[in-house]
Amino acid sequence: MTSSLSLELALVLLLAAIIAVPLFRKLGLVAVLAYLATGVLLGPDGIGVVSEPDRILAASEIGVVMLLFVIGLELSPKRLALMRRQVFGAGTTQVLLSALLLGAGLLAYHVHWKGALVAGIGLALSSTAVGLQLLAERKQLASDFGRLAFAILLFQDLIAIPLLAVIPLLGGVKNETLTWTMVGHALGALALVYFGGRLLMHRALRIVAGTQAPEVFTATALLAVLGSAWIMQQAGLSPGLGAFIAGVLLADSEYRHELESQIQPFKGLLLGLFFIAVGMGIDLDRIAAEPGLVASGVALLLLVKFTVLFGVGRAAGLSASHALMLGGTLWLGGEFAFVVFQEALRVGLVSTENHDRLVAVVGVSMALMPLLLLALDGRMRRLEAHHPQPEPRHFDVPDAASHPPEVVIAGVGRFGQIVARLLAAQRIPYVALDSSAEQVEDVRRSGGRIFYGDPTRPDLLRAAGADHARLFVICTDDPDSNLRAVRLIRRLYPHAKILARARNRQHVWRLMDLGAEPFRELLGTSLEVGERVLLELGVPADVAADHVQRFREHDETLLRDQYLVYDDDAAVVQNAREARRDLQRLFEADSGDGPGLAPDSGDSPESTDPTR
Repeated sequence: MTSSLSLELALVLLLAAIIAVPLFRKLGLVAVLAYLATGVLLGPDGIGVVSEPDRILAASEIGVVMLLFVIGLELSPKRLALMRRQVFGAGTTQVLLSALLLGAGLLAYHVHWKGALVAGIGLALSSTAVGLQLLAERKQLASDFGRLAFAILLFQDLIAIPLLAVIPLLGGVKNETLTWTMVGHALGALALVYFGGRLLMHRALRIVAGTQAPEVFTATALLAVLGSAWIMQQAGLSPGLGAFIAGVLLADSEYRHELESQIQPFKGLLLGLFFIAVGMGIDLDRIAAEPGLVASGVALLLLVKFTVLFGVGRAAGLSASHALMLGGTLWLGGEFAFVVFQEALRVGLVSTENHDRLVAVVGVSMALMPLLLLALDGRMRRLEAHHPQPEPRHFDVPDAASHPPEVVIAGVGRFGQIVARLLAAQRIPYVALDSSAEQVEDVRRSGGRIFYGDPTRPDLLRAAGADHARLFVICTDDPDSNLRAVRLIRRLYPHAKILARARNRQHVWRLMDLGAEPFRELLGTSLEVGERVLLELGVPADVAADHVQRFREHDETLLRDQYLVYDDDAAVVQNAREARRDLQRLFEADSGDGPGLAPDSGDSPESTDPTR
């Protein structure tokens, strides 16, 4: 009976989320609000499908753990070092000033200083998901305020980790001091996760990747996340801290994007369940009785954060319009605030009443985001009409680790490596993917930016930053994998430019069907050898080069002509024979006394196999 009820509850939760998220997205609202609204509807104050939300909340906290692991994967030491001034300068200023001002407001409302401190920092955090999505949709990630917004969000993600680690300690020692035993346990757990993970995780992932068993790789990724979280939990710290450290340890690994793509589905579902559980715990009666208080809280949150962000932007050298956009992108509350408030409620730092008020304030601020942004857009356009800004440089930051990739390369064998090296020499941000663990390891030794994973998987492409790429280069040596990758990219990114390696003429025609621009892998080398043969036979250099160029143009024309009839073998063969005779006549007319093609040798490649 219990299992039947559990199954019915799971079905209701999934169905509610499937209906709510698309509806909220259509209205221009974020998915977090859809989950919260679903929880409110299904909770004790709604239709009462769930009467004990605490059980769901306990199970769904694994989603928070996985969120912190993914955040860790994004924070490689190299990335932090390159952006350290913006991250630790602007980020620290924004969080510190916002937390102090908002915390002071909570103190004035008679909240205990520890609760005010934690809640103030939680309110100072902005929505990483919403902020980055807005910047990406408007193609503003590479702008000056877009880079500064990214740096501030990065610092907010960083500060959230120690905050979650400190909350249990603050909640458990309200009237005591920390003991050396507690400190020892905490440091021991940190050392175990750090050194154990550094020594074992890379080796384990390399071994598992070599087995080519996706389900085993998924199990290994989950073990790394949940194992690190469990160790921290046993020491009395936040389990999310362990997952975050595990993510940082793997941020520079060649398996980073594959890990992210494996964890992403679990993280998304469980994090959505977490927000549903948070929504179930909201007391609607109390909020309905205090609409003025909630509205005042929203106004204070937006005013404080917008003022601080505008000031930080101006201090960083942004124009007035771009400082306005920085404030308008990050002034709302963030989804991580719900995690902080829930943890503070769990350990008794805030009361249930204040928890509900804080959640309502953040939720309303996120709901107002589309309207507020429209108003700011109009203001910015008016300012830019009087003060036009120069176009931002595309490659101010040469390291691809700190910039969305301009190019995604699928396959880094002998063909793909040349493309990657040329991009690296020009400092153009790129990401390369290959499904061979050995190939990935070999290329990374020479400094190539390559990651392990199957480029025919949509989740891996998204994790690698394909949404930002201007160009896809498909270099896999297997024609079937090559076509699958092109077909997938064409479906996910219908307007993307795709350059693809082709094995033979039939492969070329199939790529052309998919709208890709094909490049035959041996054509260039074969023509170089052919030109050298003519030179060795005494043909003058300019004549040999001209003949090779003419042959290339003729062959490209033939390829396009055959493409129109390539599903008819007889027509392809007839087309090839006619083209061969035309080519012979062309060369005979210019050959003079030099060597030329035999009039009817019958042994040209096209006469024997017109599909090459």
